Amino acid sequence: MREISAGGVVVRYTPDGWEMAAIEPQREPAATIRSRKVGKKSQKMLLALPKGLIDAGEKPQHAAVREVFEETGLQAQLVTKLGDTKYTYVRTWGDRERVFKIVSFYLLSYASGQIDVIDEKMRIEVKRALWIPLEEGARRLAYRGEKQMVAKALEYLKNHALETETTNFTEGKT
Repeated sequence: MREISAGGVVVRYTPDGWEMAAIEPQREPAATIRSRKVGKKSQKMLLALPKGLIDAGEKPQHAAVREVFEETGLQAQLVTKLGDTKYTYVRTWGDRERVFKIVSFYLLSYASGQIDVIDEKMRIEVKRALWIPLEEGARRLAYRGEKQMVAKALEYLKNHALETETTNFTEGKT
C-alpha cells in the first residue's frame, strides 16, 4: 500500500524573529481525551507539521496549501519546495496494513488567518495548532523527516530574501 501526501512549513516574521506553524495531532479519539481521569499520567506533547493526502487530480503544492488551511486555519503562499520524506508505518486502525508513504513538503509564507481557528470536524485529527519559533522547530517536532524540512526552511531563509511585509504577524497573533 502506498500513500502520497503533501504538507508545509508555514513561516511568518515577527519582531522576535521567524515563527512556524505546528500542529499537535490527536493521539486518541477526542471523546477518550475528554473523559481522561484526573491524576492519570499525561502524554508528552507531540508536535508535527500540517500535512495530508493529495486528492485525485490535485497538484502536491495545492494539497500542501489546502492541508495547511484545514489543519491550522492559516492561508499561506507557496515559496518553494523543500523536499520529500519517505517512510513506512503500520496502520493502527482497520487492517493494520503496512504503508509506504511519501510526503512532499513546501516552504509557505503566512498570508492571513488565525492559528487554530479550524473547522470542528478537523478536531478528530488536530488537537491544536500553534506558532513556535522556527529556530526551535527541528528540536520540538517529533519526526526526523519533518525536522529535516525545518532545517531546510531555515537554510532557505538565510540564503534568500523573503518579503517580511507579506508575513504580517499581527493578523495571526494567538
